[in-house]
Amino acid sequence: MELINQHTKKIMEECKEKARAVGLRFGDETLEYIVTNRDLLELTPKVMIPNLYDYWVHDVEVLKEKGRYELYPGNPYETVINTRPAISFYNDNNPDWLNVMIFYHVIAHIDFFQNNLYFRHTWDDDFNGQALSDKRLIAKLRSEKGRWVDYVIEFTRGIDNLVGYYDELSRVNRGSTANRPKRLDYYFDVFLQDVKNIKIHEYIKEIERYNDCMRTHGDLGEQSFFADAVKKYPEFEALFKKHLEKGAKPKFDLIQFLMENANFINKDDNKWMKSVMQVVRKTSLFLQPQIRTKIMNEGWASYWHENLFLPDDRIKGHEVDFARVNAVVASLPRVGLNPYALGLRLFYYIEEIADKGKYSLDFQRCFDLDERKKFDQETGKGQEFIFKVRENFCDSMLIDTFVDQDFVTKNKLFVAGKKLNPEKMVWEYYVKSRKAQDYRRMLRNSLYHPPHIEVDPEKSVDNNLYLVHHFEEKPLVKDFIFNTMMGIEYLWGGPVQFETNEVVPTPQSQGQDVFFGHAGPSQTEDQEPEVKWERVLYTMQDRKLSSKKLL
Repeated sequence: MELINQHTKKIMEECKEKARAVGLRFGDETLEYIVTNRDLLELTPKVMIPNLYDYWVHDVEVLKEKGRYELYPGNPYETVINTRPAISFYNDNNPDWLNVMIFYHVIAHIDFFQNNLYFRHTWDDDFNGQALSDKRLIAKLRSEKGRWVDYVIEFTRGIDNLVGYYDELSRVNRGSTANRPKRLDYYFDVFLQDVKNIKIHEYIKEIERYNDCMRTHGDLGEQSFFADAVKKYPEFEALFKKHLEKGAKPKFDLIQFLMENANFINKDDNKWMKSVMQVVRKTSLFLQPQIRTKIMNEGWASYWHENLFLPDDRIKGHEVDFARVNAVVASLPRVGLNPYALGLRLFYYIEEIADKGKYSLDFQRCFDLDERKKFDQETGKGQEFIFKVRENFCDSMLIDTFVDQDFVTKNKLFVAGKKLNPEKMVWEYYVKSRKAQDYRRMLRNSLYHPPHIEVDPEKSVDNNLYLVHHFEEKPLVKDFIFNTMMGIEYLWGGPVQFETNEVVPTPQSQGQDVFFGHAGPSQTEDQEPEVKWERVLYTMQDRKLSSKKLL
């Protein structure tokens, strides 16, 4: 691994100038390295972060990648990591013309990392430098504690998808709350949502009522608002007073809770474990936004490498080469999902509808097909709008907002189904649906969605840790429950109970292969089995797992 030469660095700096000219914003300092195929194979298990702590699973993954490479030779043209300064890696056999295209792609990634609000908690950190410090810490502890360090890493990584990512974002983005009225915060954040558990439309009405009071009564607006609120909810004042006396408790994710409250970890001989757990947690928090913005990030980079490279003089003589490479990156598969291709088309579509003023109430009220096709207010604000989308959206928001029927029809998208051909004993694919709602559902199901699991403090008594899964129609993978709970039991130092939902087979589905609501080999995917759920309590004690149904 070595830094790029001055000739290639000059190309990169020229690309930066052109990128800034169209509105991309990023730090001046960047580091670019030339790497071999072997380097890339060894970096892949460490999510391309060279200084990430060593762990035996990474070594296993390297061997797996080498085997895959022997069967299917090929490597990414580039990769970039979100740190300060941004670091990118390039294959050592890239020609100059390809590097120009790749540099535009990488610069757009850096712009995305440094401007999308879902990365806000990473903006001020040199994660690569922190990772080096963490790597040295792990190595030192490993020399003193031996294999127990790897046990702690493994058990913590088993729950590192439960880190409080949104709580961290809220803490960073919200700023100081010292001057905000506690009574108002309690009413909207705790009382209405947790105590009264009101519906969303009722919650929105309360916000509108508060705004009306503030507009009408000025400085007395809040007093007027709560006068009516207390009439509606007489118990509010007593609960608020109790809340103030109790004091606001810090909100912990599971890893934080274990570090703060586990008697086993907080013994003098075991406190070193907290440092290891913190490294794993910090690494997971750093990677969370990249997982949640994959479609947007790759689409943004693909959009700009097209729009910046096509008018660049350095494409001359390589138009066919570019078309070939770009087609591999930006082609839509008939079955499956290509985040580069989907994200690219979404940004082009968003730019078009904003240019024509279609992202408006007037267009939403237009139901005539011919009028919708002709609708064009010529606002010219398309590119300005996609920069706002880049700043404020994540993948789930992008899909829910912009994957509509017009987008699906325009790009000839569909949901593919499959059925078993009993004569040929092969799966046959067919067009199952061209509806936007079905395509959105398919995309949502492909997104990263970790389970919502919290500690129940009221049931966590007598050194027993009680975890509750807030079920969202997505069951857990049962094969992972034993090892994960065994790891939590080790870290906690006592019995662990875990409440979740599981599938109850119905008479209609008896004899059929049902995998969490998805069709098995004996049926087509159109034959959706009826699925019912039951609440189950798992208990891990002395490395033995038991379960029982809850009524």
